[in-house]
Amino acid sequence: MVKRDGIRMLAAVMFTDMVGYTSLMQENEENAKLLRDRYRKILEEKVLEHLGKVIHYFGDGAVTIFGSVVESVICAKEIQTELLKEPKVNLRIGIHAGEIVYDDFGVYGDTVNIASRIESLSLGGCVLFSAKVNDELKNHTEFKTKSFGLFELKNVKFPIEIYALNSDEIVVPDKSDFESRNMIRTNSIAVLPFVNMSGDPDNEFFSDGITEEILNGLSKVDGLRVTSRTSSFAFKRKSSDIREIGRKLGVRNILEGSVRKVGNHVRVTAQLIDALDGYHKWSDTYDQDLKDIFQVQDEIASTIVSTLKKSLNINQTEEKPIIKSPTTDLNAYQIFLKANYFWNKWTPTDIKRALQLLKKAIQTDSNFAQAYSSLSACYVYLGAIGQMNSAFAFSEAKKYAEKAIVLNNQLPDAHLSLAMTNLFEWKWDEAYKSFQTALMLNPNNADAHHYFAYYMMAISNTRKAVIEAEKAVELDPLSLPINSFLGDMYLNAGMISDAINQYKKTIELDSTFRNAIYGLGWSYFHSGNVEDALKLFQKVKSFTNDDSRLYSSLGHIYAKLARTEEAIQCLNKLKAIKENEKDSNLSLDLAMYYLGFGDFDTVFDYLEKAFEAKLGVLIFIRSKNWKDIHTDERFKSLIQKMKLPLD
Repeated sequence: MVKRDGIRMLAAVMFTDMVGYTSLMQENEENAKLLRDRYRKILEEKVLEHLGKVIHYFGDGAVTIFGSVVESVICAKEIQTELLKEPKVNLRIGIHAGEIVYDDFGVYGDTVNIASRIESLSLGGCVLFSAKVNDELKNHTEFKTKSFGLFELKNVKFPIEIYALNSDEIVVPDKSDFESRNMIRTNSIAVLPFVNMSGDPDNEFFSDGITEEILNGLSKVDGLRVTSRTSSFAFKRKSSDIREIGRKLGVRNILEGSVRKVGNHVRVTAQLIDALDGYHKWSDTYDQDLKDIFQVQDEIASTIVSTLKKSLNINQTEEKPIIKSPTTDLNAYQIFLKANYFWNKWTPTDIKRALQLLKKAIQTDSNFAQAYSSLSACYVYLGAIGQMNSAFAFSEAKKYAEKAIVLNNQLPDAHLSLAMTNLFEWKWDEAYKSFQTALMLNPNNADAHHYFAYYMMAISNTRKAVIEAEKAVELDPLSLPINSFLGDMYLNAGMISDAINQYKKTIELDSTFRNAIYGLGWSYFHSGNVEDALKLFQKVKSFTNDDSRLYSSLGHIYAKLARTEEAIQCLNKLKAIKENEKDSNLSLDLAMYYLGFGDFDTVFDYLEKAFEAKLGVLIFIRSKNWKDIHTDERFKSLIQKMKLPLD
């Protein structure tokens, strides 16, 4: 290679490229050349105006440099504005800033490479750029930008945060436009459910338990991104291609295996696979007595970390066990695994079965911290969904969480349960501290990020709520509640188009998932598309007849439309549900219903009843659906009584 001596300088580098030029040439060569000439003419005029220089053309693309980052972005916007006019030229633009080497042959360096990679991510009509460019724009209020998160770009060492120029005059992408382009992170892994090879279906809980212990152990390794259980277990009993699983979960590595348990003997096989090409990185078989199962789990987890450390920046320098024995009583452990099996079915009936088994586990081993922690989570769940008196449930949840922490203060789930009880009891400072501890102990815990977003919404930190909800989806991309909740946070932040896209994505995973259908309905309602909102609520009505949330939402919208007779039918349905479910508190549902009529006096009567009953879900009162009362002095008074900060 010929060595080139050049001038080193700081510059903004802009790559531009026509979308689909080759196919345009095949369809109509003359028209394609006319569009290319139009693009080059506009490019050269605008670059000259903004003191830049076109370094060279390459086919239907070009590389340009500027001495000013601000001028490069203004120039890019003006180019797109012109080219979006007829005859339209579909152009991609990517910009990065930094040091370049400039000589007679062109420009070189990492800055040039990154600008090129950003342009390849772009869509026609928009302007994409790096965080470095965005930093230069922060003091210029005329620019609005939109982040799309971190991307790993080819031949770029560190992830780059990508932004788009947010302007009505050009195309502004949605997050969904980048889903298939977001590069897989190399320091990422999903643990698929180990297959039960025991012949006895009752041992399913055992193979699931081993999977979960390894997953939880890996999730605590600094520098390793681990997909949460919900998403990993979505592939149970499915013969999906490893590469497709990796793509759906956004991971580079897959761990799979099997468990054969006969009496007190267990054989575990495990293999680590590269999700990009399907090739094995490592595999092994372990034959052990059941009493050594924790040693087997730790050996598997440690070997995985050791294998990945060879190519990744994983900070696991201390020679200490990744997975520790949670109990010395094997019987208590097997009861605990069976309880976890029912817990993960995530229905009230199964949670109650798990609760009884966990009580049996702590009777067998009174020092079993993990069992106390899981027992606390059961009470949080049952209290939050109204399947148990909330005051009793949260009191029990707190008692068992605190017991778990006394026995082992390194259990993130115990701190998370404590955070949730404090959250629903409106003890904001205590909740925050517990959330922070849970996230510090396990930053890969999708539920912790999900529930921390609840907290951020409650204290009206809308931006942070969105960030936490996005992080939860990143860690658990196939979880229905987590995906739907991200839609809630987008809606609450006024990002209605993002909310609609997110709810649709969730409904693609499960067309009957009510929370997402409700969210999409409310998004349509807030965007003025009332008819489609009603259709969605009616869709829910086709597969449920006893959901108070359905009738409060429908009644609200009918009232807004002055369809009084239909609204009254919804009220009668709410009253019937209240009569049949004596232990249920429908104060918030009835408040939402009367909000549709603008009857604020009745609304606040019901909100006061919700406050007196200390309904934990009152924290959602700051959501967009309640916006009509947010300026009312009584709302401000309620917020103050809940000891929440005013906006």
